[in-house]
Formats: sequence, C-alpha cells, structure tokens
Amino acid sequence: MQHFEIIFFFLIIAAIYASVGFGGGSSYLAVLALYALPFHEIRLNALICNIIVVTGGTIIFIRNKQVNLKKILPLVLVSVPMAYIGARLRISEHVFFVLLGCSLLSASVLLWIKTKSNYAEVEAGKVNYLKDGALGGAIGFLSGMVGIGGGIFLSPLLNLGKWDGAKKIAATASVFILVNSIAGIAGQLHNLPRDINYNRIAILCVAVFAGGQIGSRLGAARFQPLIIRRTTAILVFVAGVEVLIKHLH
Repeated sequence: MQHFEIIFFFLIIAAIYASVGFGGGSSYLAVLALYALPFHEIRLNALICNIIVVTGGTIIFIRNKQVNLKKILPLVLVSVPMAYIGARLRISEHVFFVLLGCSLLSASVLLWIKTKSNYAEVEAGKVNYLKDGALGGAIGFLSGMVGIGGGIFLSPLLNLGKWDGAKKIAATASVFILVNSIAGIAGQLHNLPRDINYNRIAILCVAVFAGGQIGSRLGAARFQPLIIRRTTAILVFVAGVEVLIKHLH
C-alpha cells in the first residue's frame, strides 16, 4: 500500500472520534480525498471504517447502560431508509466534494457552539416522535449522499436541545452512525465499480479498529467532553476548508 501515513492518520482519527461517540467518516473522506483516490472507493471505505469504530463503542455504551433504545428508535426508523435513498442517488464527483466540504464546515460550527451546561448530565426530556423522526430522516438523507454516519450532525443538535445527558447522546450517536453506515453501504452497492482496492480497505480497517478501541475507552474514562468536541470541531473545520479549496474552481 502506497502512502503508509494514511494508516497512521486513520488510527488517530478513529481514536479521537470514538472518544465522543463518532465514527470519523467525515475525516476519513477528507484524508482520502487529498490523495486523489477513486471517488466511489473513498465513500465505501469511510462507511466500513465507521462501522468498525462505532460497533466497538456501541458495545461499550451498552455494557455501561447508556443506550436508551426507546428514545433512539424514532431517530433511526426514519434515518435508515433515508440514508439508503441518499446513497443510491447518482451525483457527480464535483458535487459530492462540494457537498462534503459544506457539510464539514456546518458540522464544525455545531460542534463548537456549546455552553457548559450542555455537557452536564441533564434530565432526559420526553420522546417527541415527530420531531426526532424528522431530524433523523434529514440527517440520514444527507449522510447517505455524503458517505458518513451522521453522528457529527446529530450529536451537536441533540446537545443543543438538551435531549439527554452527554454520555447518553454519545451512545445514541454511536448507534445512529452504525445503522446509517450499514444503510449507506447497501445503497452504494448498486453503483460500485469493479476496480475497488479491497486490500487497501482491509488495511485501513485494522488501523481504525485499534484506534476506535483506544478512543472509546479513553473517552468514557478520562477526557472532558467539551475539550474533545472542540478539538474535533477544529479538525472538521480544517478538513472542510481543504476539501472546498481543492474542489471549488
């Protein structure tokens, strides 16, 4: 595999994102885009890596009893089919990268704008099926088109709305990313070319598995959520700017 530094980048990204309940798909896409890898392959790669990272995190969250299935269900019931539909849409490579860059910039703002109280363990609000379904569906559709799990949008919005405590929102984001990444891959299977480099995908999967396990454990035990999220916001912002600079011409 050429460009061995990509392996290191993926390991670090997985560790950082897993520590806040994300999969890292947005940054995987940004890194691979800088190396001019095939358009279809980078989206598939990002979603597979997402699944590996958040599966480990989701298991840990479930063991810690931080997953509230009753509250998560309205979000994912609509998001999964919408993610599948979004992934099946045929969009050009140029449109994809512009959409990705704008999505990253938007996500960075959502991640950064927080107050201290948003990170406290707040009292869980009542389930609003209509509102949660609409939110999940919109994020799912965008995530399907871009090739990410959507947690990077969902988590900040749930925090702003005081949907639940910070740890339970991180757990919700993990489950959301997992199911939407699976739906996104299912939608992409109809349009995949034959020249996908599966060896490269396998190597990067090993890297994110290691990083994800490290990040999930450190995030739950030692890191301050505010610091982690704002660090993530900076990384996402830089990635978004780089993608737009390269593809807006």
